[in-house]
Amino acid sequence: MTLILRLLVAFALAVLPLSGFAQEAATEQAAPRAAVIDFQSEAQVNELAAAGKTVVFFYAAWCPNCRATITELNARFDEVDPDLTLVIADYDKEAALKGKFGVTYQDTFVLLDAQGNGVKSWNSGGVDGLNSNSAS
Repeated sequence: MTLILRLLVAFALAVLPLSGFAQEAATEQAAPRAAVIDFQSEAQVNELAAAGKTVVFFYAAWCPNCRATITELNARFDEVDPDLTLVIADYDKEAALKGKFGVTYQDTFVLLDAQGNGVKSWNSGGVDGLNSNSAS
């Protein structure tokens, strides 16, 4: 299992709603959540961008800022805009994607328009940065 996949699994487990034993918890509907997926291809990212708000996060396993960002996202993911899809791209492996968006630094987020073009990028910022920079 790749490091990114392990992070995504840990991330998904951390943000999935926990099953409760209380009857009221069973009757309440879970609030919508933002989606987190692993980067597969530019075509995938373009499809996601055409369907809705999409941000690519360039993550490097060796980057302390990236690890801190993932930790914060795990802890506060319920605060992320539920209409957002966050795509995790490996900073060290996705050279073509970095080139397309002009990314030169790990822990970079890129907001995409409906055609899959980067319209805004920023470094760090965690949940607050993600929400404020991707607001419509």
